Amino acid sequence: MGTPPPSEKRFPPLPLRTRGALAAGRLAARASRAAGRGHGGVVGGTVALKLDPDALRLLARGRTTALVSASNGKSTTAALLAAAVSRLGPTAYNENGSNMASGLVVALEAERNRPYAVLETDESYLGPVTAATRPRTIALLNLSRDYLERGVRYKPLARHWRETLAAVDWPLTVVANADDPIVTWAVQPAEDVVWVAGGDEWSEDGAICRDCIVRLRREGERWWCESCGQERQEPSWRLVVDVAEGPGVSVPLELAVPGRMNRHNAVFALVAAMTLGVDPHQAAEAMAGVGNVDGRYNRRNVDGRLVRLILAKNPASWQESITIAGDSGDALVFHLTARGDFNSKDASLAWDAPLERLAGRDAVATGHRASDMALRLEVAGLNVKRVRDPVEAILASPPGPVSVVGNYPAFLDLRDRLDELGAT
Repeated sequence: MGTPPPSEKRFPPLPLRTRGALAAGRLAARASRAAGRGHGGVVGGTVALKLDPDALRLLARGRTTALVSASNGKSTTAALLAAAVSRLGPTAYNENGSNMASGLVVALEAERNRPYAVLETDESYLGPVTAATRPRTIALLNLSRDYLERGVRYKPLARHWRETLAAVDWPLTVVANADDPIVTWAVQPAEDVVWVAGGDEWSEDGAICRDCIVRLRREGERWWCESCGQERQEPSWRLVVDVAEGPGVSVPLELAVPGRMNRHNAVFALVAAMTLGVDPHQAAEAMAGVGNVDGRYNRRNVDGRLVRLILAKNPASWQESITIAGDSGDALVFHLTARGDFNSKDASLAWDAPLERLAGRDAVATGHRASDMALRLEVAGLNVKRVRDPVEAILASPPGPVSVVGNYPAFLDLRDRLDELGAT
């Protein structure tokens, strides 16, 4: 009778232990939601993995899987890639952004019989997720420092990625950023690499050769180590204005998500989709329909203010966020929250951000650290008003388009508040 098409593929039944673990996870998730302690996805997956550590491998078994990992851009790239891969067949995708093993278990269980999977993966979980899912392709965009109190720095992460790829013993294509020296060093063990000129706007973290511990030389796009000879690889793909150009093909990119870095992200998604067999023009057409990534970029109407949320979590994303917000001409709101949980105490990253580019503009500073944010904006030459509550800060802006730039906890809190207000 032949092989059934992907849309009709059925997977072998899960072992009893796994089914029981997943059922317990669902109960834990419901209890978490009922107690008002979040959406329950993380706790549900955590419980399932405690009861059956093999759950992720068994849920991924039989699927064609792609992973996306990076310090910046992985959510948007995964969303674009999932849209492109869906042209091949039903695709599982952790669209809520839960990108550690527990969240991936929940995402794959929810979409049990989908033959393709695109999984945004936290940088520090790439090893166990790769071993469990045995992906066909991995897109690695960049590595840089993140929140200081996470306890994971880009140097150990680079070693983790390198060890992960050295352990691969199945056919795997890595789509890697030729412009990032840290990524280049990390992917050296990979046998099949497609190099993309992916941009490296924040280059300070990749200034030192990881082998020789000497400063890299840079000249235009090139970088190299004078001691060991490590150098930028010649990319097969690059972004030329709004066109992805590769070997013998040019693919126009018409994206709904804003910013030059998101166009770079789209090139990674396009190339990764092609490694799975997606036609590049069909991939670009599918990616054009992505305008909302876990609450980012899409406009919401808040009493006549067309609000767009932009996440800024580390120096690299602060740079891109400022470019997007500044180029838009929107009214500006900067939302900084640092309340003491594991990834939000560090408010110093705003001082790495090139806010001077916005000198002379009006802005509203808001959030638990509104005073810190206001001081940074004033030093940068902006005209600043402080409003503690973020929704009131939006309403203090003139009617029309408003860009709200916030760190991770600020972004999540405001996104959920706007959901509760019914802002669409």
